[in-house]
Amino acid sequence: MKVLMLNGSPHKNGSTYTALTVVGEELKKYGIDYEIMWVGNKPLSGCIACSSCKQTGKCFIDDKVNEFMEKGKECDGFVFGSPVYYASATGQITSFMDRLFMVGRQSMKYKPAFAVICQRRSGATNTYDMLNKYIGISNMIQVPSKYWNMMIGRNPEEVLKDEEGIQIMQNLAKNMAWLIKVLKVAENNGLGTPDDLN
Repeated sequence: MKVLMLNGSPHKNGSTYTALTVVGEELKKYGIDYEIMWVGNKPLSGCIACSSCKQTGKCFIDDKVNEFMEKGKECDGFVFGSPVYYASATGQITSFMDRLFMVGRQSMKYKPAFAVICQRRSGATNTYDMLNKYIGISNMIQVPSKYWNMMIGRNPEEVLKDEEGIQIMQNLAKNMAWLIKVLKVAENNGLGTPDDLN
């Protein structure tokens, strides 16, 4: 069992990476592996609504979006992480998610997912809302927690001092692990997806 995570920050090992690592290390306690894929810090094109992906099954721009989608086909859950830029998600992750969910929505259907937000001071709930809309419109299973999925800190050291944020990340990981295991039990007992119901 494995969870694929997206680090939507231009900083490869910054606050968002640190928060995702907190989630990942907690997942490992429940026997679930994880991989963090970095969106990068190079220009990333947004979706141009050409619809070629409907014929080919992949984006015509062959970059990390296609790589993430292919890896995701074999994964059991997803975590999408972003820092707050101007009270919203970064431009990189927005472009990435627009294209990913246009081309890969079917392969992520009915899989658990959640967003992780890192903020210096404010704007996290806007970013949280924005990323959750991708999950909600794609028949994915929104993983719950006991508070908003955010951590506070402008660098990894500050993030790791956010004790409540760490508890939230650990709670999300525990709930994700439980959901993945429940879905495996259901699959092993012949219960398919809602698409299989009559």
